[in-house]
Amino acid sequence: MTTTTKTMLDQQLYRARLVSSVAATAISLACGTNYVYSAWAPQFADKLHLTTTQSNLIGLAGNLGMYLMGVPVGMYVDGRGTRPPVMVGALLLGLGYFPFKAAYESGTGSVPLLCIFNFLTGFGACMAFSGSVKTSALNWPHHRGTATAFPLAAFGLSAFFFSVAGSIFFPGNTGAFLMFLSVGTFVLTFVGFFFLKVYPHTSYRPVQSRPGLSGSQQLHRTVSEEAKHRAGRSYVDEEPGMSPTVYTTPSGTTAPALSGGNDRLVEPSSSRDVSPPRRSNDIEAASAETQEDIADETSSLMSRSSSLPGDVHVESSVDMDRSHRVDIRGWALLKSLDFWQLFCIMAILAGIGLMTINNIGHDVNALWRYYDKTVDDAFLVHRQQLHVSILSIGSFVGRLLSGVGSDFLVKVLKASRVWCLAVASLIFLIAQLCALNISNPRLLGFVSGLSGLGYGFLFGVFPSIVTESFGIHGLSQNWGFMTLSPVISGNIFNLFYGEVFDKHSIVNDEGERTCPDGLDCYKDAYYMTLGACTIGLCITLWTIRRQRNERLKEANKTAED
Repeated sequence: MTTTTKTMLDQQLYRARLVSSVAATAISLACGTNYVYSAWAPQFADKLHLTTTQSNLIGLAGNLGMYLMGVPVGMYVDGRGTRPPVMVGALLLGLGYFPFKAAYESGTGSVPLLCIFNFLTGFGACMAFSGSVKTSALNWPHHRGTATAFPLAAFGLSAFFFSVAGSIFFPGNTGAFLMFLSVGTFVLTFVGFFFLKVYPHTSYRPVQSRPGLSGSQQLHRTVSEEAKHRAGRSYVDEEPGMSPTVYTTPSGTTAPALSGGNDRLVEPSSSRDVSPPRRSNDIEAASAETQEDIADETSSLMSRSSSLPGDVHVESSVDMDRSHRVDIRGWALLKSLDFWQLFCIMAILAGIGLMTINNIGHDVNALWRYYDKTVDDAFLVHRQQLHVSILSIGSFVGRLLSGVGSDFLVKVLKASRVWCLAVASLIFLIAQLCALNISNPRLLGFVSGLSGLGYGFLFGVFPSIVTESFGIHGLSQNWGFMTLSPVISGNIFNLFYGEVFDKHSIVNDEGERTCPDGLDCYKDAYYMTLGACTIGLCITLWTIRRQRNERLKEANKTAED
């Protein structure tokens, strides 16, 4: 392959991956709308005369759909590819939000049915989001933290995007806003589907022709250590849903990098001959790729070595990355101490964040009605949307900082990505202290901003930690197992908040529930999350110490061998 052809191929694949990343980011923007719940939940509850606990149950149903379905969705994404779940997710998002608009307009609705419909919105978001994150991780294997940070950040920015758009185009109109959620989430996901593709990282370089071969070009491949042990699997590791790419050899024949669901490389000529697997010395020679080739993003597409003219040689430098060498999933995952440590951290910190995210609207109402008796509903709606926006921006910033920052920690400081979780724990700790002491509603932005920032730090780096710990091949299903934890903790924290708030609430002459006690309406709930946050920080530091000791043992063992 000539240098010009190589450069053109690199540029084409690079542009295609960029387009796919933009599509993944747009899809993720539609998937975080469960976090805009606080912007319309208080008005919805007032219209349907729901208690705070009932309102929280509906919100929790969305969280259940998002997190509880993570495992089956992840297994489907890992086994069938990243694109089909995105289309199904688009339909579920659109269909899930529409009944809320109808219920609000009529003023009546069954709580169990509303829970089911909100569950569908979470389920749809889970499907589309899993596909977008997995696509980004596969397309940029050498910059995975940064690549996944963008869809993760867009997911966090979703609440800001929709709440600001709602306040501009539908001020004070909750019914129109709910319709906007239904149409907007469907359109973003549906359009993004057509541009979301996985492009393979396969390198080609000429190798010496062996005596006795005909003039036709034959294909050989190098395989990773993992792939060599997979009986019945291909020599090049293919993820479902990868887009087939065709390369041209120096002799003029074409070779598809990956062909559909077939795991074999074939000649597109009439004979369709395929060479036997490479000999062990060929594999060892190929593994001698320089570290410079491995580190560079575009070098994984084309090897620089071309000293052996003749046949085409396939090489995937991403196989040398640890996440491509390990594959821990299923029962092996559940037996891993790393998994349970990370599971506990996720449970505690995500549960703390979800409590504030789902109830910041109630915090706003309680403080403002105590602080200023003259505020009207329109003012409160505006303030709720403001704090949802602050939460969303904080989450967006946190996801970007932790994603890019974790790459900096690993590549420059040679430190663990788990330190980002320690930062998230500290941010949450400060947020809980603010929530316990701020009685002036004008300062409530510290609670929403810090909660969003901590939540973003948590979710911005966690997929990369899961990938490095357990492998890229089972990322979606492993991430699904990990996100089961907020289902447990989110239920506990949110229901406890509802019980505390309802205990201080009174029913007025119009049947609406209000809490006149200000900070005391929810203060006890934040005492519980403060204690939980302290426990989460301790578990995070323990995890960092244990992993460091294990790495040192591995390094010493390698040195002795």
